[in-house]
Amino acid sequence: MKEFIKNLLTVKIFESRNLMGEAVANAVSRKINELLSKQHFVNIIFGAAPSQNEFFQALIKKDIEWSRLNAFHMDEYIGLDADAPQGFGNFLKDRLFTKVPFHSVNYIDGNAADYKKECLRYTELLNKFETDIVCLGIGENTHLAFNDPHVANVNDPYFVKRVDLDLQCRTQQVNDGCFKELDEVPTHALTLTLPALLKAPYAFCTVPGEKKAKAVQLTLTQHISDDLPSTLLRIHKQAVLFLDDQSSALLDNKF
Repeated sequence: MKEFIKNLLTVKIFESRNLMGEAVANAVSRKINELLSKQHFVNIIFGAAPSQNEFFQALIKKDIEWSRLNAFHMDEYIGLDADAPQGFGNFLKDRLFTKVPFHSVNYIDGNAADYKKECLRYTELLNKFETDIVCLGIGENTHLAFNDPHVANVNDPYFVKRVDLDLQCRTQQVNDGCFKELDEVPTHALTLTLPALLKAPYAFCTVPGEKKAKAVQLTLTQHISDDLPSTLLRIHKQAVLFLDDQSSALLDNKF
């Protein structure tokens, strides 16, 4: 394992995707148990993407008092069938939320009749159960959640909002094997905003695979700006970025 710090961001590089996933699970479970020694409940936001699979597989095997965890997810498509496997809530339900006995699981409803009311409802939940940990990834366009560069705002007045998805973001969903064709990918979603994500005291970011190598390079080498949302991880006081051999392939030896 190789480790370095860029600005405030700790970066850890592993030789394989499985080793990376196990390392993330170890770090997250340690932090959960540390917090549970001081407080009754821990509130966690989880990202939904194939990049998180190895992390989830390792996390559910850890010795954690799951009944003291409240789970949230960070974004959801608008307009998918309620039981569509591509739905992020369904993705998390299948791989994590039904695998262990959380105290509560709180889903974003992408099919709510009034999306403004749904954004307000979820914002109220996030305010009531203040986030302790966020577990997230980085998109091919450097997005965090569905904060694509054209809608990302580090000073966003909202915690949850409706956004349109850019072409690179939608193409990634095809690249990840979630959809067969671009036309199948929804054009809009509800997402937690950058302030909602970055407010979490602890952030664990899992980014494997060759398709993320360029985004990782940009994250660690470019000017910090919401034009490249993932660069904002470099000013988070307690964030760790976990990479594998493929996602770190474009980084210079100077790191």
